[in-house]
Amino acid sequence: MIPKDATASALELARRVLSIEADAVRALIGRLDERFLASVSLILACKGRVIVSGIGKSGHIARKIASTLSSTGTPAHFLHPAEASHGDLGMIQRDDVFIGISYSGESEELLGILPMVKRRGAKLIAIAGSAQSSLAAQADVFLDAGVAQEACPLNLAPTASTTAALALGDALAVALLDARGFSADDFARSHPGGALGRKLLTHVSDVMRTGDAVPSVRAGCMLAEAILEITRKGMGMTAVVGADGRLAGLFTDGDLRRSLERGAEPRTTPVDSVMTRGPLAVRPEALAVEAVEIMERRKSTQLPVVDAEGRLVGALNIHDLFRAKIL
Repeated sequence: MIPKDATASALELARRVLSIEADAVRALIGRLDERFLASVSLILACKGRVIVSGIGKSGHIARKIASTLSSTGTPAHFLHPAEASHGDLGMIQRDDVFIGISYSGESEELLGILPMVKRRGAKLIAIAGSAQSSLAAQADVFLDAGVAQEACPLNLAPTASTTAALALGDALAVALLDARGFSADDFARSHPGGALGRKLLTHVSDVMRTGDAVPSVRAGCMLAEAILEITRKGMGMTAVVGADGRLAGLFTDGDLRRSLERGAEPRTTPVDSVMTRGPLAVRPEALAVEAVEIMERRKSTQLPVVDAEGRLVGALNIHDLFRAKIL
């Protein structure tokens, strides 16, 4: 447990760290200029891949930037400078763009491979803290990631500088995403295994009930028949369809309770007189998350599914969405 007299100090130091790092990122805004646009243009024109490289803490940032670029429509790979000198340079080709990250701009391992990068004809974007650095001097485009100070009390450990470089990489990735017209569906296709992928790739047709599992009765039938259908199908509702198969209404457990309270006789009351007319429905090609939004907005747990002509083709229950891990 933190001693009481140290608690205030720890909180104050943590707040100072966050303030310094926030200021470092905010300072980047005023430095975004034609050089940033040139970087975006270089990558958009790239016929190969983007190779991102750095050593130490800058290497961790480089790996994250490569991952973000790849997941947002710009194929990218991380290259470790030390491994590059032992054969991995072979991944760099003339049509590639090489992004080198080093706050000092003097990392020996990174500078050591630049002659071969340049010789192969790849374009070089440098992210560094000084325009006078060796890395910046060799770059086709220099992006200034300089910070006023590190968040470390000793002003030594890479903290604010790595945050600034990461933020600059994110800005680059998002600008490229927008320029490419990268959509939510494109993003989902890069993340098919996660919860986000399920939400963006799962359609109503993938999870809805079909065929005999869909509760439905014909318009004009008696209330008793509708009650039996609700009981058989276990969805808490039944669709009411016309002779042409189009959805005419919806009869739910709630409708049943209200009709019985009003004295409706199940054997002599037509379901048409107590059903909900013109109910909200969803199309099978809609995303499953759209069905969730409709259910939440209408405070409902079930939803009929209709085609473009309004014909009943399926039904969806909140439990179906839970099983599909949409919720």
